[in-house]
Amino acid sequence: MVRFHLSTTATATASPLHSHGVELVAPFPLLSLTPHHRHRHHFQLPFPSLSASTSSPRCSRRKRASCSCKMTDSQGKATQPAGRDVRSGDMIFQPILEKGVFRFDCSADDRAAAFPSVSFVNAKDRETPITNAAEAVPTFIPTYQSGSESQTVQLQLPAGTSFYGSGEVSGQLERTGKRVFTWNTDAWGYGPGTTSLYQSHPWVLAVLPNGEAIGVLADTTKRCEIDLSTESVIKFVAPSFYPIISFGPFPSPAAVLSSLSHAIGTVFMPPKWSLGYHQCRWSYDSDLRVREVAKTFREKGIPCDVIWMDIDYMDGFRCFTFDKECFPAPSSLVKDLHDNGFKAIWMLDPGIKHEQGYFIYDSGSKIDGWVQNTNGQPYIGEVWPGPCVFPDFTQSKVRSWWASLVRDFISNGVDGIWNDMNEPAVFKTVTKTMPESNVHRGDDDLGGRQNHLHYHNVYGMLMARSTFEGMKSSNENKRPFVLTRAGFIGSQRYAATWTGDNLSNWEHLQMSISMVLQLGLSGQPLSGPDLGGFAGNATPKLFGRWMGIGAMFPFCRGHSEKGTTDHEPWSFGEECEEVCRLALRRRYRLLPHIYTLFYMSHTMGTPVATPTFFADPKDPSLRNLENSFLLGSLLVYSRFCFSSRLLGSERIL
Repeated sequence: MVRFHLSTTATATASPLHSHGVELVAPFPLLSLTPHHRHRHHFQLPFPSLSASTSSPRCSRRKRASCSCKMTDSQGKATQPAGRDVRSGDMIFQPILEKGVFRFDCSADDRAAAFPSVSFVNAKDRETPITNAAEAVPTFIPTYQSGSESQTVQLQLPAGTSFYGSGEVSGQLERTGKRVFTWNTDAWGYGPGTTSLYQSHPWVLAVLPNGEAIGVLADTTKRCEIDLSTESVIKFVAPSFYPIISFGPFPSPAAVLSSLSHAIGTVFMPPKWSLGYHQCRWSYDSDLRVREVAKTFREKGIPCDVIWMDIDYMDGFRCFTFDKECFPAPSSLVKDLHDNGFKAIWMLDPGIKHEQGYFIYDSGSKIDGWVQNTNGQPYIGEVWPGPCVFPDFTQSKVRSWWASLVRDFISNGVDGIWNDMNEPAVFKTVTKTMPESNVHRGDDDLGGRQNHLHYHNVYGMLMARSTFEGMKSSNENKRPFVLTRAGFIGSQRYAATWTGDNLSNWEHLQMSISMVLQLGLSGQPLSGPDLGGFAGNATPKLFGRWMGIGAMFPFCRGHSEKGTTDHEPWSFGEECEEVCRLALRRRYRLLPHIYTLFYMSHTMGTPVATPTFFADPKDPSLRNLENSFLLGSLLVYSRFCFSSRLLGSERIL
């Protein structure tokens, strides 16, 4: 056994394997180690149907299907409805994709009426039964209750089943007793009870009492309630009609996630430099400040590979522009960064300033590429630049237009792109986003012309896809790197993510471990929090502890909000600086191991960071551990725990 013990204090003379409160245990030899804000309440109101102005032939067919279809059993035979408008019973099924994967629908008519899949790499895989598994029967069959506007699906599993996944969620690791809603939300300062964050993953990973596992996907882009409040029962509630896809039971959770990746794809293979440490702040407001930060990292010997530029590099917050006074020569800045071993990542938001003469607005208007209101005019909402229009990424012509802008932008020496505010966030609205009645003129293979209610949760994913494709087209031999705030299950094909605008407190430090693990258990292995917390002022002890554990997260970035104290590693005194230096040096020694794990994730769909219970899924005592996780064969153990009675403090185990 290779064992690394990391003490709770560190000085300049400490061993290079020491940092605040983290212990690493490797039961097997390591691979290639070399030196080197608001709660959303439960709602019972019916989901709004599409207005006549957004209807399409597909919509008309759906309305006819909802009126005429009858209940069917597992063989597709019709039975009588329980009531005039509500049907219920066992869902019908067919095997798809590969052995052990099933698609469930309320009826054959509902199956035909379902929208195309956006989560699947190849939407046809969801529609095509596999012929060599005609006799296959699923171990567990969901039941349903369906009306003209809402569909409820319930799956009963054995007593003692543990629940995980459901994507980007705050709070506890094991999800029994929790209920969340998939509705991408600008959730600044969220807490453990917040029910809608920045991304949507209508997915649950269930670990059965015997250690086997099954994954369940509600394949709908619309607002979906994931209700795990009843022990061993998975419940989805969303607008009609949508299929359920089950993966397994398989022998292990890892096998379920590998099978899931055959449907939704694996994470893009990140460039190796992107696995180093990233330094960011809202905002480094001039190229002089950027150069100063980069120089200090090198002078102090603190490892760092990437400096980030937030919105203040722009001219009046206009995307694809540079402030002529503060960032007069971006190519020169990037050259200086490259010469000193840094990469540069720049932010791009979806809100485009509504201003004639601004070349992005003019070119987007020329192709009629904006999201529309119900009157058929470009929707205008306020974001950082003021009044803005929003690209309709559901159209292939708009994605190609955006990709071409990205390709030209890369010529400034841009190494990576950060897509922020892409839920999409809109200021001065109660909902924090655009109206659900807005119109997207989407491609047929995405669902066609629909209102924003249908496409809201995939808006960020489609923006990230466009950005990724633009970077790829600029240099086919160079791996793109995109970070997105909003996403949907499957967005790992195009972008990394982070856990949004967290807080500088001990609760968010503790919660960041579970949040990174949940994303990995939902198909997104490349994630991490804002180390030290985005909002608020970290203390030296908090920042050092967070860096100690955060240096082992798949994505490792420090980021903080404007108006807070400086959060660079040297900003908290000499002891904290040494803690950060040693923690990051440890990460860099482990980079060959981490890089190998990402290659495995990219090729096989396995997570990079996994809960400790992956070591033995049969052991129930491991299933609730939240202060440790696995990096392949390496156990990372955080020597602190959070207590709600000691908010703002800590206890050493």
